[in-house]
Amino acid sequence: MIRSDEPIFKTGQGFRGAFCSSRKGKAGKEVATIKPTATPVLVSACLLGEKCRYNGKGYILPGFRESLQGYNVIPVCPEVMGGLSVPRPPCEIKGGDGKEVWQGRAGVFTDQGRDLTEAFQEGAWKTLQLAIDTGAKTAILKEQSPSCGCNIIYDGSFGNRLVPGVGVAAALLKAKGIEVLAEMEWLNKRRDNFV
Repeated sequence: MIRSDEPIFKTGQGFRGAFCSSRKGKAGKEVATIKPTATPVLVSACLLGEKCRYNGKGYILPGFRESLQGYNVIPVCPEVMGGLSVPRPPCEIKGGDGKEVWQGRAGVFTDQGRDLTEAFQEGAWKTLQLAIDTGAKTAILKEQSPSCGCNIIYDGSFGNRLVPGVGVAAALLKAKGIEVLAEMEWLNKRRDNFV
């Protein structure tokens, strides 16, 4: 069991637990605290500002963190959970999307041609297991990612071309009945609930 005073993320060690609020910890660093009675939701860690993207950066979307208030946020990065480093070479799915990866008709490759399909699948399975273990029925994932893309991914050419499709983790979560939303879908849904 994760203690409420433990940090949720340590670079190179993966993700440690769930949170929806924070407090100042040692040396004034913000750490997350667990809210066990709140509705659990998986969230791409990069959307929370964690520097876990392929380029070692996080992603800040105005209003996103605030939209998660009241939820038990479970940060995930399927790529890191699959054993990939930060930073890491850019990857794209070749031969289809995440659904085709699971069917064995497509794969995930670096821009240098290295096949990382197994790491992406391992991270997806670990993400699904985390959803099961925490009771999360919703995942808010980073659009365009080869793991987390919910509706749009890059086409596998490394030519910066987007196509309709889902990432490897998103495909598995959807197949197992988890509601998968891109960050803007989540914000629009939250906004619609307050109008």
